[in-house]
Amino acid sequence: MDVRSYMHETGRRARAASRLVAKADTATKNRALAAIAAAIRRESARLLAANAADVAEARKAGLDGALVDRLALTPKSIEAMAKGVEEVAALPDPIGRITDLERRPTGIEVGRMRVPLGVIGIIYESRPNVTADAAALCLKAGNATILRGGSEAIRSNQAIAACVREGLREAGLPEDAVQVVETTDRAAVGELLRMNEYVDIIVPRGGKGLIERVMAESRIPMIKHLDGVCHVYIDDAADPEKAIRIADNAKTQRYGTCNTMETLLVAEAIAPKVLPPLCRIYREKGVELRGDAGARAIFPDMVAATEEDWTTEYLGPILAVRVVKDIDEAMDHIARYGSAHTDAIVTEDRARAQRFLREVDSSSVLVNASTRFADGFEYGLGAEIGISTDKLHARGPVGLEGLTSQKFVVLGTGQVRT
Repeated sequence: MDVRSYMHETGRRARAASRLVAKADTATKNRALAAIAAAIRRESARLLAANAADVAEARKAGLDGALVDRLALTPKSIEAMAKGVEEVAALPDPIGRITDLERRPTGIEVGRMRVPLGVIGIIYESRPNVTADAAALCLKAGNATILRGGSEAIRSNQAIAACVREGLREAGLPEDAVQVVETTDRAAVGELLRMNEYVDIIVPRGGKGLIERVMAESRIPMIKHLDGVCHVYIDDAADPEKAIRIADNAKTQRYGTCNTMETLLVAEAIAPKVLPPLCRIYREKGVELRGDAGARAIFPDMVAATEEDWTTEYLGPILAVRVVKDIDEAMDHIARYGSAHTDAIVTEDRARAQRFLREVDSSSVLVNASTRFADGFEYGLGAEIGISTDKLHARGPVGLEGLTSQKFVVLGTGQVRT
């Protein structure tokens, strides 16, 4: 295969399809999504067979167990995939919505209209469900999309893509609106990242290596986050019971997610009260603790933390723990070592909570709640394409609205400028 020619033809077809999808009405897009969900359910046996072949190949190649786990589909996860598509269909359609309409002294009315971004390129690893999720979100937001999944999931992704194409056909929409790259050649990623004449936005979803490559090579704007070095700060004005419950959940509810706490900061005045019971909980759950001198003085059964621990996204049962003087030292630590993803404070002091919300420069900042809530579904977005720690366009969980832009619209009655 001539990868360059193939990718550019894919881009050309996506650009042409994007104009048709952009003008599709809500009913048509929802009809396509309903047909996609129905096809996923009907073809579940074929999806499972394709996925079984991918999983067998991954195990044969010696891929990491966690990656194989993310790759595997089950009847339950296929049903969840179908429901996810239906949930996107049930979301309000942002396209064409006019807001902030204001009459100017000249008599014209000026507002802003939600419009699609155009063509979105999504590069992802392991999880085949991303194929259905991304297709549904991009379609509902009026975009065409080019999906490049990992080579380890090629059969699964192509089987899901067939269901997507069927749904598009049934609704009278172009099949090219959602294209899953058929080659596993890594050169396809490089071509996609340079096709700025066809692709408007790149969304990388995967490990740090993938995202670093995309950041280094892309000529196209991105929606991305690199690391999820998330913090919980337990203030000296915290309710101890609440603090222990939140810090436990933030770390142990799931280890391998980008919104899992990786560093626990505790005010020195409350540390002797909350650290011992909290650390015992972590020990019982098999979490390795790496503490500074202050933390180890209170709970000696910790490994000494290194400078590298404060900047590490473990994605596993390891936690860095530091005792800080107060909220200012906690926020200084977050500013120095954090990744601008998700950070939380536990406190009953409203003024300190407001300071934390205002001064911590992260895409999600929480008061008295677990970092695990930093998620599109939990935020009421219905679903998400990923998390953005960028400051322009979209920030935090990116749902339908994050896959759109705005343009100014002006309504007049014959006015001319004098």
